[in-house]
Amino acid sequence: MNERPAPGRGDFRHFMAIPTRWMDNDVYGHVNNVTYYSYFDTAVNHHLIEAGGLDMNNDDAFGVVAETGCRFFSELAFPDIIDAGLRVVRLGNSSVTYEIGLFRRDSDLLAALGRFVHVWVDRETRRPVEIPDKIRRALEPLVAEA
Repeated sequence: MNERPAPGRGDFRHFMAIPTRWMDNDVYGHVNNVTYYSYFDTAVNHHLIEAGGLDMNNDDAFGVVAETGCRFFSELAFPDIIDAGLRVVRLGNSSVTYEIGLFRRDSDLLAALGRFVHVWVDRETRRPVEIPDKIRRALEPLVAEA
């Protein structure tokens, strides 16, 4: 991920609440770094299912993760409620790049910024295909200005 300034809460187009769980904390008393990736995956796929009508078991195409990354800014810990902000920073023909901002509920301080790239593939061949129309329609409102 590049080193441009971190986005703020207002830079994200869609939010969902994710409660932390006791098991998310590590021995240091904060959410373990690997758990952040689960939050990113949850925010992205929840939007694709709810807004895009994605049927992961039956659609002809689905997104596979081609790249992920995370920049950490402040700690999260159980029992925090996370507001996961979602935006699209690149919407291509067969791929989409998301940024996911994790904020502690009622805070404007960014805790983590995730980068998540999906490449849409055919279910049978696993070869790249165009992003399905219903998914593209769900993603277009999330596109951030350059």
